[in-house]
Parts: sequence; C-alpha cells; structure tokens
Amino acid sequence: MSTKEELLEKVDVKTKKKKQNEIILYNDDYNTFDHVIETLIYACDHTPEQAEQCSILVHYKGKCTVKTGPYEDLKPRCSKLLDAGLSAEII
Repeated sequence: MSTKEELLEKVDVKTKKKKQNEIILYNDDYNTFDHVIETLIYACDHTPEQAEQCSILVHYKGKCTVKTGPYEDLKPRCSKLLDAGLSAEII
C-alpha cells in the first residue's frame, strides 16, 4: 500500500457529511408565475433564470426543490415563501 492510498483512506474515514435539508415548493392555482419568480429571487437568492426554471418545474411537475442547505438557513427562507402566500415545506 502506498502512502497516497493510506492518506486517502484516512480522509474518507474522517469525512462526514452534514444532513442537507430541502425547501420544496408546491404548485397552486392562485399565484402567478411573476409572483413566484419574484419571491424565489427575494427569499432564496435565485437568479431570475433559476427562479423561472423552478416556477416552470413547479407548474408542470407539481413541486420542486428550490433550496438545499442546513435547516437553520432554510427556516427563514421558507417562512418568507409562506408569508408571500406560496406553499412550501422543509424536508
């Protein structure tokens, strides 16, 4: 076994991923595309293109993951989406 292989084994053992949560945005019959896009830009720091793509996915698929990260970061973002009248949850 080479020194390089030993080092890689040690790194693999010590690496532990933190659990990433997701904000799921759900489709509804009330909000316009423009409102959803503007809200995603505001609440999730999306680019206009990213927000538009998410809104299209939500419309056609019924839901879309709009943000991933630690729960502490997602909680206020999800609250902004809910306050804006969107349907979302953290999983």
